[in-house]
Amino acid sequence: MIIPYSILFQLPSVLASQNVNQESDPRKKIENKEISALFKRSGNCQFPSDKGMVAVQTSGKNAGWAMHSDQECTPGSWCPYACPPGQLINQWDPDVTSYTYPGSQWGGLWCNENGELEEKRNGGCCYSGTGTVVVKNQSGKNSAWCQTVLPGNEEMLIPTDVDAGGKATIAVPDPSYWASTASHFYINPPGVSVDEGCKWGSTSNPYGNWAPYVAGANQDSNKNTFVKIGWNPVYLEDSCPFKNTKPTWGIKITCDDESKCNGLPCEINPSKNGVNGIVGSGSSGAGGGDFCVVTAQNGATANIEVFDLDGSSDGSGSGSGSGSGSGSGSGSGSGSASASGSASASASASVHRKRGEGHVHKKRDNQITKTVYTTVVRDS
Repeated sequence: MIIPYSILFQLPSVLASQNVNQESDPRKKIENKEISALFKRSGNCQFPSDKGMVAVQTSGKNAGWAMHSDQECTPGSWCPYACPPGQLINQWDPDVTSYTYPGSQWGGLWCNENGELEEKRNGGCCYSGTGTVVVKNQSGKNSAWCQTVLPGNEEMLIPTDVDAGGKATIAVPDPSYWASTASHFYINPPGVSVDEGCKWGSTSNPYGNWAPYVAGANQDSNKNTFVKIGWNPVYLEDSCPFKNTKPTWGIKITCDDESKCNGLPCEINPSKNGVNGIVGSGSSGAGGGDFCVVTAQNGATANIEVFDLDGSSDGSGSGSGSGSGSGSGSGSGSGSASASGSASASASASVHRKRGEGHVHKKRDNQITKTVYTTVVRDS
């Protein structure tokens, strides 16, 4: 509706003619429409400081939102965000219950047409995950873990920075999380900051989506936690300048009580197996990236340890050497690791080097395998 200038300049008389009783109805109206709906706020929705969220990559147009640096939180859109380490987002479009595009992008707070933020689900913005996976950094420098934004654009924007010699609990969802999806992480070489590593990168450095290793985790309804570590398929592509370079650091899954963990040993140690090698029972996923899965049963905790291979680590996280590995521009694959009873974990990966390329998801044996690179899927 277009409001004539004559009405705009005569608001008092118009309101009087409407006989608005402010005691019974304090909302001022014109032609039975609230004034607040007629005069929209200009500008974007600002990142809030009072909701327990974590601002990421604040120098870009995203201004703290977990969106690509050239994106803005504009009226009429969903605006994903990051939560502190160990916590998960609790806001998304409640009508989207499966991993399908474009609904898989609709996570975060809703920026309405008035430029106001709305929570579409009860329970606040962030909540604690299962707490069943801990990163232990045994290397001599910090370890930057970068979780992908899902629901959202799946860029690796959500940071967990683990100090040298320190540890941190990472976010692990149970089946109540959006579409029962897992959490996904890119693991940067020791010494890379979260500002450098937790974003889409380039072939200049093995950071971000070019990092050599990935991980994923989730918990099923029986409180079995499935933890996966693997090689990043993009690191193995022919176009990757690092594909024959052995990282000077490794990762492995350990358990404080090994009797409660199934699938050990599960380790990536290039000094033993070269590029794309796995210590233990490994499988090959999408793009040829090898991985292994450990099941921590009945609420037990699993650790993912980061360690140096030569007693030191520089920012590049790589050294001379050779190995084998291949990848392709797209594809899907899966593997499984048995746990006690009928519990199982499956993992799949899609290969997409650039932001916005297609994702892979398919239904297999009543399980939904989802992206990106590192998904571990609960037992149905």
